[in-house]
Parts: sequence; C-alpha cells; structure tokens
Amino acid sequence: MREKLNDWDINPNNYLKDENNNFILKKDGTPKKKTGRPTGSTFKNKLSDKQAYESARKSLKQKKDGIEKLEKALETKRQNFNRHKKILSEIESTKSTKHGKITTEKEISSLPPTIQDRIKDSKILFHPNEGPQTSFLAASEKDVLYGGAAGGGKSYAMLIDPLRNCGVKAHRALILRRSMPELRELIDKSREIYPQAFPGAKFREVEKVWNFPSGAKIEFGFLEKDADVYRYQGQSYSWIGFDEITHLPTEFGWNYLASRLRTTDPNLKTYLRCTANPGGVGSSWVKRRYVEPSQADKTFVGSDGLTRKFIPARLADNPYLATDGVYEKMLKSLPPTQRKQLLEGNWDVSEGAAFAEFDIDLHVIDQFQIPLHWTRVKGIDYGYASESCCLWGAIDSNDGTLIIYRELYQKGLTGEDLASIISNMELEDPMSVPGVLDTSAWSRTGTTGPTVGETLQKAGHKLRRADKNRVQGKIQIHEYLKESASGRPRLQIVKSCKNLIRELQSIPLAKHNSEDVDTNASDHAYDALRYMIMSRPRLNSSIDELRRIKERLTFKPADSTFGY
Repeated sequence: MREKLNDWDINPNNYLKDENNNFILKKDGTPKKKTGRPTGSTFKNKLSDKQAYESARKSLKQKKDGIEKLEKALETKRQNFNRHKKILSEIESTKSTKHGKITTEKEISSLPPTIQDRIKDSKILFHPNEGPQTSFLAASEKDVLYGGAAGGGKSYAMLIDPLRNCGVKAHRALILRRSMPELRELIDKSREIYPQAFPGAKFREVEKVWNFPSGAKIEFGFLEKDADVYRYQGQSYSWIGFDEITHLPTEFGWNYLASRLRTTDPNLKTYLRCTANPGGVGSSWVKRRYVEPSQADKTFVGSDGLTRKFIPARLADNPYLATDGVYEKMLKSLPPTQRKQLLEGNWDVSEGAAFAEFDIDLHVIDQFQIPLHWTRVKGIDYGYASESCCLWGAIDSNDGTLIIYRELYQKGLTGEDLASIISNMELEDPMSVPGVLDTSAWSRTGTTGPTVGETLQKAGHKLRRADKNRVQGKIQIHEYLKESASGRPRLQIVKSCKNLIRELQSIPLAKHNSEDVDTNASDHAYDALRYMIMSRPRLNSSIDELRRIKERLTFKPADSTFGY
C-alpha cells in the first residue's frame, strides 16, 4: 500500500517536471520524469494532486476574504466609536460656559445603551413632543406651516427651530409677530431657553437681537402694516419665522420677506416657518397657500417653486395641556365657530365673518348654460398692485335671482390689458355686457392720458361709475343672501367663481365698525359684487329682452340708397 504523502510531497513545485509541466513519482516516492502515456494509477494520482492544490488555493482565498471582512468591520466599529465619542463630548460640553448643542432623537437613539444612560443624567432643556411638533422641527421643506388647534406647542417650536444653526457664524434668524406687544411673550420665553442652550448668548434689548458665541444672531421683529416689511430691506436671513401668521391681512408681507431669505454660506440651508390657528383676518390666504393645495403632512411644490408642507396641530399631541383635560374643557366652552377653529383645527369656518348666513349648499350652484334672453350685468373693481376683479351676473327671468356666472381675478393689469381680457371673455355672451366700474378708475390723479375707465369705454365696454356706499352695499348683499319663501335666495354663485366664494366665506367685520367689512382683508371680489348689486340690476320682461337682442343683432345699413 502506498504511504501517506507529507506536506512536502503534495506540493507540485517539489516534483520533477518536463517541458509540458508533467510529473510522476517512483514507488519509493522519489520524482521520476514522465515518459509516454501515463498509466491508470499514475493518471489517478495526478488528478488527486491537482484537487489537493485547488483545495488549498480556495482555502487560502477564503481566509484572505475573511481577513478583509474583519478589517472592514473593525473600521466601521472604529468610526462608530469616534462618532459616539464626539456626540457624547458635545452633549457633555453644554455644562461648560462656551456653547450648547442641539441633539436630535435619531442621534441619541444611535448611541449604545450605556452612553444613552449617561445622556439621561445630563440636563436636557427641550424634548419635542411626539407627532406634529417633532415633524415640524425635522421638516426639510423650504416653507412649512404648523397650524390648527390651540395648545399644540406651536409657539414653543417656533422658538426652538432657529437654534438648529446657532453654532454657525453666518446664521441669521428672524422671528416675527403682528405687533410688538404680541412679540413680548416670545422674547420672555427666549430669555429662559437661549442662555441655557447656548451659554454666553446675550440679548440686546434695543435691537431685540440675540447674539450667540459663534457669531450667529436671532432677531425679533413685527409687521403691524405692510409698509413695515421695508424695515428689513437689504437684510439677509437664513431662517425666517412668523408666529400666528393668520394675523397678516394679506400675503404681501410674507412674500416680500421670502425675498430676504438668502445666505453666503453654501452649507447653510434656508427655511421659512410659520404657525397659525384657523381664523383671523389672513385665514383665507393662509389656507389657500398651505392647506388647500395638498393633503396634510404631504410635501408639495407651490406656484413659486418652493417646496411646502402643512403640518396640522392637535391638542392631543401636547401631553402637558391635554392630559388633565382642563384646557380642553375651556376650549369646548367657546362659541361654535371658535370651538371648531381652536379645538378641532377647522379651516373652513371664519371667526367674525361678515356674512355668517352665506351657505355653500344654498348659495353655490353648478355651471349651466345662461339663456340668451336673460339680462346680464357686470361689476368691476380695478387694481394694479392688487387684484382687479370683474364679475358677470345674469338675472333669472323666472324669479329675478341674480346668478354670478363668471369672474376675472388678476393683478398687474393696465387699463388696456383689462379691456382686452374682458372683451375676450365676453365672446361667449350675445353682446358686450353693460356694467359699473369703481370710481377710482376714472380718477386722473398722476396721469395726463386716458383713465382706466375711459380706456375701457373706448374699447367698447358700456360702463358707468359705481355707487360706493359701503354700508348700504353691505346691507344689500345681506338682502340678496336671504332665503326667500320659495327656499331660493336672490343671489347664487356658480362654482367656478372661487374667489368670490372664498371672500364671502371669510371676509371679517371691521374691528371698529360692525356695519362694514375689514378693508385690510382680501375684498376685491366683494367690492365688485357690491358695485353690481348697488347698480340695482333690473329684471326686464322676456319679450323686451328678446326685442333688444334682435335690434342689436339686426344689420341696419347707414344709407338705404346705396346699401351701406
């Protein structure tokens, strides 16, 4: 029987080889040069030796791969160790007098349990509530509204959010409210938080600015009127926030401030943040900008290209107010409209609405074909910096109901632009529709050329000056909104007239005159409707109306002799 080969024997390099790289062994185990065709036993031995070689080679490769995997695992553990060490070092450094640290839940949860236990013993100034408050602070979208029910922790989150970059020198934040007295509460709360989060931070009372050790700044400001935005002209901010943004009557101020959002640091992201409860003078534009375009908690892109998100606030998400039920009972005791807004976070109701009787189910109808013989009229409220609005109405010949069937709502229009657009929109009508125009459009102040009213008349539009009595106009709209004995009001609006519907839903009463609406709110469609109703459109008989249409459509030659 052949003896077992030792390690030296199975190494092919130790065998005598010929020019074809072949080898064999003698019976005594010494190498012998192969001659001729190998015998069966010799060939079998050759295959066995090759298999042993391949097996050894594969084993060596597996060991090398195993070493590489261990080296990679070791490097990963080394990186994790260094990262954990850095996070822990930064957290513990808050005990010093140099700086603070904003640490996310994700960072802490990634740490080993032993380090997490050490963090629990550290002084944590703020821990966001689970749900919308956390979502707001973690949002990556450019422009975010955190709004809805009262007690959701919105204002506190507004103070915390700009701290995210207060370790960066180029960071500039601006926190706003409508007025300085309203701002005082936020400033007082910031005095409790900021010096503890960033020891060494100093507040300058005159400028209302926090200066942080890194060089970052957080400024407090207000926008009591639209002109106040020019206080920030030429400034640059990497973060701008507005607490209770529904207190702004129009979108102008917020849009202007968005133009101040910029930074010279390419690594610093910029953000727009706002909070709000439903209701207030600016509720309609806030709802239109954030709530209506998409579902809650879903990212969408606005018409200006900015990524946006609406995060609804709920009382139940704030355990500090919701647990004992006292605050909830207080909200439940409010009047119905306020209760829906502040407890339920309902954006479809308006506090202090001037036309509480306006009902979508009663006053809004589907589009339909207007009969040719119905009397038609239009009302125009002109604006260039603000929207121009033209409403078209038709009087139902059966009962005299005024149907608003079309609207134009657009800003930046000159008199010629407006005339051209109205002419194109009236191609669907049997003839040019007569109407009334805001008296300011006839004013020659600041111009030597034709007025807007004259331009419209020159284009063929039959217009006269509107009756601008505000109190009587509002009363007349109330009369038209009343439900008659037949169950139908004297005013109905086609669904496509969205701006008029929105304004009648949300326009509030004036603060100091309950007989008028708040002129700071969006009221262009309301004014056009008021002008139209104050023109006292009359219901002509069907026969008279058909005769009038026939007369206008019948060709009458100027000279019967020559036929033209």
